[in-house]
Amino acid sequence: MAMIKKISTYLILLVITVGIGGYFWFWATPVGVNNYVNKVSLQLLLRSPELLTSLGVIDNTPLDFHSGKLGRYDKRSELEELEFLRESRRGLDDYGPEGLEGQELLSWKIVAWFFDDIIRQSEVEYSGYRVNQISGVMVNTPQFLTDSHVIEDEKSFRRYVERLNEFSRVIGETKARVLDDRDNGVVPPDFIIEKALTGMRAFISEGAEANPLVTTLPEKIEKIDTISDEMRTDLYRQATVAVETKIIPMYEDMISIFEALLDDTNHDAGIWRLPEGDQIYRNALQSNNSTTLSADEIHNIGLSEVDRIEIEMQKILESEGYLEGSLVSRIRQLMELPEHNFPNTDEGRLKQIDYLHQVNDQIMENISDFFITIPPQPLEILRVPTYAENSAPGGYYRPPALDGSAPGRFYINQKDTRDNPRWTLPTLMYHEGSPGHHFQLSAAQLVENVPFLRKVSPFSSYAEGWALYSERIAAEDMGMYEDYPLGNLGRLQAEMFRAVRLVVDTGIHSKRWSRERAIDYMLSKTGMTEAEVTREIERYVVWPGQATAYKVGQIYMLRLRSMAEEELGDQFDIREFHEMILMNGAMPLEILEESVTSWVSSFVR
Repeated sequence: MAMIKKISTYLILLVITVGIGGYFWFWATPVGVNNYVNKVSLQLLLRSPELLTSLGVIDNTPLDFHSGKLGRYDKRSELEELEFLRESRRGLDDYGPEGLEGQELLSWKIVAWFFDDIIRQSEVEYSGYRVNQISGVMVNTPQFLTDSHVIEDEKSFRRYVERLNEFSRVIGETKARVLDDRDNGVVPPDFIIEKALTGMRAFISEGAEANPLVTTLPEKIEKIDTISDEMRTDLYRQATVAVETKIIPMYEDMISIFEALLDDTNHDAGIWRLPEGDQIYRNALQSNNSTTLSADEIHNIGLSEVDRIEIEMQKILESEGYLEGSLVSRIRQLMELPEHNFPNTDEGRLKQIDYLHQVNDQIMENISDFFITIPPQPLEILRVPTYAENSAPGGYYRPPALDGSAPGRFYINQKDTRDNPRWTLPTLMYHEGSPGHHFQLSAAQLVENVPFLRKVSPFSSYAEGWALYSERIAAEDMGMYEDYPLGNLGRLQAEMFRAVRLVVDTGIHSKRWSRERAIDYMLSKTGMTEAEVTREIERYVVWPGQATAYKVGQIYMLRLRSMAEEELGDQFDIREFHEMILMNGAMPLEILEESVTSWVSSFVR
């Protein structure tokens, strides 16, 4: 499972960014590291019809062999993919590292680390919960079908119907894996099962006619002028029948299985509850942080950072006249004040997005003082789709397509606008937009003469560490909060959230904290609502280690910058430092440290 998740993350980013002009590049004879990695990447890509569709440029063309299909989710297919990765990793040794230098050597190191990481995680066969409340085919496939499969003519409409029928097969394969997991001691905690059941029941509760797989069709097909009304009606009917007779019954089967699983589980939250749980967590920390920091080390870093941030938050609250009550009670008071909130209405949501545009415009006014490469790709700010609000985070970013067909997109969850008071929004914007994820992921697409993996490398600690580092530089270097102390309080609250994650993630998965203890700790430190905290803790339960990447990555980047400033003195240029970090693309923190050290040495020879 770890292998599939990691590869999918990489390839989702890959297909978003690779243009049609890159296809034949992939097939070039693998003379060097770049071409070899590109060839392997394409071979992996061709195994997934979903990812090919996400590319968005070969559906409904002569190259289209896939748009009516979905991928395989059976054990045999997963084992075949693992063996392909092992062969690919062995093949990489034919191209280095001996005799390589510069960017070619860096590419070899990054790709070798990436393959080794996937293979290491995959050596533990039963390593997680393939159906849960936030991911897996029961959540991801419906969103793929409604959001990614483009219906533009009769053929693509027919292919959509074919995929609806394929979805039944996918659920069947997943069902077999869930039962196999159960027989090998892998069953989610009771509260995860219950949340997964809530989502599956809600998805089918109103029948086929009201299911999103059907209700999203009218707006799409009314734009097609090359199809007769009779054919339009018939294909709509076929889609409805597929949902009613194939998909809903399979959801009902999965619901029955999960209801029965409640008799086979308990309330223990940590991944340690699985047969090889301790090893799974060590692998997860190494994968997500790209360091060898232990759970104990990460836990202690978190406790120290929580203490530091609390002191800084106290100072701002006192200076603003908020003197009574605990830190959290004062934060909650601020969050609930009407003057700091947008109305939880359609009009209020539009005003909230307008404000985010203002924040983005403000920081872009002096961005060139701190960055050399400014992303040419546009940035859109959008609402999280309403059907995904319950499981989506407060905000997230989708990178632009390399061919220019799609801009960078920052999605904000507006289920309840009061979750994001005005004074918290600038930090969210800097993290997800500029100079955070939008700068990092857009800049990476501009890197030249490297394999595509270098452009879209899914190293969480680098990507999330950069975004959290961006929050800090917006405040301390760019002075965005000089006249807005509450905005800086919002930044510290966001940083506190990431520091607390170090404590609770390691607490749950290493120190055997209960779900309730983790919830109580996060509530006592962040000022978040109980509903928000519960969603977060339950996400960490099914995605061990990922939440630690933000703060670990930020700490590494701040430490590397401090080292460079100390070594270079007057030669240090913040614009050049950011250019070096961003224009090499994402990489493991261990390799980033080597790169920064080499960059500093080039100045002081």
